[in-house]
Amino acid sequence: MFKSGYVAIIGRPNVGKSTLMNNLMGEKLSIVSPRPQTTRNNIQTILTKKDFQIIFVDTPGMHKPKHKLGEFMMKSVSDSLKDVDLVVFMTTADGELGPGDKHILEDLKKVNSKKFLVVNKIDETKAETVAETLQVVGELVEFDEIIPISALNGKNTDKLLELMVDYLPEGPMYYPEDMITDAQERFIVSEIIREKALRLLSQEVPHGIAVEIVSMKQDKKNTYHIDVNMICEKDSHKGIIVGKGGLMMKKIATYAREDIEKLLGEKVDLKVWVKVRKEWRDNPNLLRELGYKMNK
Repeated sequence: MFKSGYVAIIGRPNVGKSTLMNNLMGEKLSIVSPRPQTTRNNIQTILTKKDFQIIFVDTPGMHKPKHKLGEFMMKSVSDSLKDVDLVVFMTTADGELGPGDKHILEDLKKVNSKKFLVVNKIDETKAETVAETLQVVGELVEFDEIIPISALNGKNTDKLLELMVDYLPEGPMYYPEDMITDAQERFIVSEIIREKALRLLSQEVPHGIAVEIVSMKQDKKNTYHIDVNMICEKDSHKGIIVGKGGLMMKKIATYAREDIEKLLGEKVDLKVWVKVRKEWRDNPNLLRELGYKMNK
């Protein structure tokens, strides 16, 4: 018997959704950052084993939109819940529920799919606080399974995966068994570069950054030549990204190139330019050019 299905991982920003998906996949396919709202698109990754195939949908952290990009992110979360077989609601063991969690739980009540409650970062929290969180959330929505985990350290993630497979329906192999993501290489490359910026830049800059792959070509020696525009919203941000003597930009590019070479398995010549596009997050035309499928 072969099982297959779609699993959406949802939750407020920075609860560890991308870390969990990378742990389950055994590979780093979704960018991880200590900053909230790191993921912007619904990224599908595909885990195929002998008797099952799970298509994970890693969604942006749910939050109140402040611009067109935020509206796109929240719509992508809502869309992801419509046709999945299982929804994994992920939170942390804080003991109390904030407005973000409460809003998501209200939406979950309308979802007919199977539902798991996953409480993450239990290794950072007292056992009584974990128990309190499980009780509080479990009383608001009827979950099919409740699992405390540590996505970073892998605690209980094997058990979580087993339960996911148990709840999947019998079905076909939707993707080839050697395919691990539906994302294009260009998209993954742009996400790697954005991750490095998120990690290295100051607090006010990162969420005003987008990465545009201008050109990505491979020469006869198999070296990839990648030209990139890093887009920011303010002239002052451009100065921060470039850094004194261009040092910050070189640092971002160096760290990004190392990961891109691991991804592609070949040498990479990466060139990055910084462009200012004021208020790009509220510009529907520019957002569409950058790959965000905005409503017209």
